[in-house]
Amino acid sequence: MTREFRGTAEAVVDDLLAGDPVAAHYAGDHRTDHVLPDYSSSGVADRVRRLREDADALAELDVDDLGPEDAVDAQLLSSAVDQQLFALTELREHEWNPLLHNPGALLDGLLTRNFAPPAERLAALTDRLRAIPDALATAEEILRDCPRIHVETALGQLEGTAALVSNDVPRLAESTGGDVTAPVATALAAIDRHRAWLTDHLDTASGDPRLGRRRWEAKLWHELDSELTASALLTAAEQHLTEISEQIRATAKELTGSDDVRAALDALAADRPNDATVVGQAATDLGTAIAFVKAHDLLTLPEDECQVIEMPEFARGVAIAYCDAPGPLETANVPTFYAIAPTPEDWSDDRRDSFYREYNDHMLLNLTVHEAVPGHFAQLAHARRFRASTRARALCMSGSFVEGWAVYAEELMADTGFGGAKVRMQQLKMQLRMTINALLDQLVHAEDLTEADAMALMIDKGYQEEREAAGKWRRALLTSAQLSTYFVGYTEMSAIAAARPAGVGPKAWHDRMLAHGSPSPRHLRALLGL
Repeated sequence: MTREFRGTAEAVVDDLLAGDPVAAHYAGDHRTDHVLPDYSSSGVADRVRRLREDADALAELDVDDLGPEDAVDAQLLSSAVDQQLFALTELREHEWNPLLHNPGALLDGLLTRNFAPPAERLAALTDRLRAIPDALATAEEILRDCPRIHVETALGQLEGTAALVSNDVPRLAESTGGDVTAPVATALAAIDRHRAWLTDHLDTASGDPRLGRRRWEAKLWHELDSELTASALLTAAEQHLTEISEQIRATAKELTGSDDVRAALDALAADRPNDATVVGQAATDLGTAIAFVKAHDLLTLPEDECQVIEMPEFARGVAIAYCDAPGPLETANVPTFYAIAPTPEDWSDDRRDSFYREYNDHMLLNLTVHEAVPGHFAQLAHARRFRASTRARALCMSGSFVEGWAVYAEELMADTGFGGAKVRMQQLKMQLRMTINALLDQLVHAEDLTEADAMALMIDKGYQEEREAAGKWRRALLTSAQLSTYFVGYTEMSAIAAARPAGVGPKAWHDRMLAHGSPSPRHLRALLGL
């Protein structure tokens, strides 16, 4: 059975990678570096057919006859195939979300990661540039009932993609002596045409960005890979909100002598960066976090490179920061990027001030913990070192595991004394935000929460700045189910951390937690023998 499983698993992994260049890009598999996703009717139909064949092949396996690692991988692969089928046949986001058709990330990956010689990457990049006209024409053919907020965000991101094609591609070509004049011109013409098409459809964009309860609950089930129901999630989040609210009032009193949370946060907001200093300050904070983890022996830090960069324009408009790590299948020695977005140039001084009051010096320290050390960067570096009998674990990355570990890492650092009460205050504020994110996710998509009520929840109970709350309202509409991964993942990962066996130190237990790739927390429990 083991040999049969491994043959089936490898074939399914190949299908998943070949049919989805975006998944291949993030996994670090370069065999589809020259193509863009095929969202044509025939392309989607062919992909669905192959996924159903893969689902049937996996269903024939007897998981009980496999060892623990292979049994988990068989279940992870089945979940991944089912999730893709749901996305293509029921959610059908490619037919209403123009953000899925932006080629920016797939171009940027070839430009910024030195996984192959420049000439080899330029050849793949040129093929992708030549594929842009057909890919965007397909988008215009299939997109219907787009939500206005998705169209607006897509227009902003496409502007960044156009700048990338105009400026960055020629620089790579110049370094190799190549000529990309024609493919660049063709790609830019197609992007301009698509932007005009989206602009023409902006005023008539009437699609509802809310999924509705049935589709949202189905997507949540696939996203979380957890036994937690939507109703149980709502109850747990409401209870946690109450508990953290009490803790943040106590910390405010420790800082100021009063339990006035807003006053304490206002005092902390006086120390803040600006557009000119935020990236450099995050880089300094990264060094501070690394030194703290080593000094307190919290976990093993792999000797990988993490670069703090300004977020590319094509990726802005959804989140303030992200961690872009090389995929588990990447064989080249390439860095992780911790990206931060400064404020847009057209923002007013008041709006910019509100942003940096939210992301003040102490919050930036906590953000760096989450995105870099010992959060995403450290965890994903450990995950890349995991090796199994197949590539299944490398492809099946759990958002709940990844985000749950990062939030747990924030709490771990704050509890150990990182940044003192000031950082702990901000970490508790992030706990409030994480918990409210889960409430927003469900109440927006399944309960028709109004913008006014959402803003009141974030500002009054989460103590968020008005601009931060407005951005999160947009994110809740632009995404679905993902905002719940933070709270659910934290709940499950912190429970695993708390189950540390007697006689096992924190560092050893954290290393064990990170030694199995990024499986969903329920599978991690099984692998750890809990």
